[in-house]
Amino acid sequence: QDYTWEDHGYSLMNRLYPDVGQLLDEKFQVVYNLTYNTIAMHCGVDTSMLRRAIWNYVHCVFGIRYDDYDYGEVNQLLERNLKIYIKTVACYPEKTTKQIYTQFWRQFKHSEKVHVNLLLLEARMQAALLYAL
Repeated sequence: QDYTWEDHGYSLMNRLYPDVGQLLDEKFQVVYNLTYNTIAMHCGVDTSMLRRAIWNYVHCVFGIRYDDYDYGEVNQLLERNLKIYIKTVACYPEKTTKQIYTQFWRQFKHSEKVHVNLLLLEARMQAALLYAL
């Protein structure tokens, strides 16, 4: 059975630590929904699929998979160097180097790469909380 933050983790966290579940959920939502609607030099782009692919890939790395998500999107939207970067930062942060940072999304702005970091670290925290709860 699926054990998700929205359906189970949030309510259990609120029972254990009142109001903390709400604060964590707001933090996850702010990072997940953060967008300038740009990708590299293209403006007015809906980035929701990309953000969802990054979030779900991080969860997948930690063994959390969702039946209602098409993981083919991950392979379509995330290039190999980005997957390597995400897995390194999420699983082995001490092995993160400037070289692997510069190898993915070469034409993108640093602010977009920082957003990837925010997404993957919040998704990692949510995955860890799901396991802990």
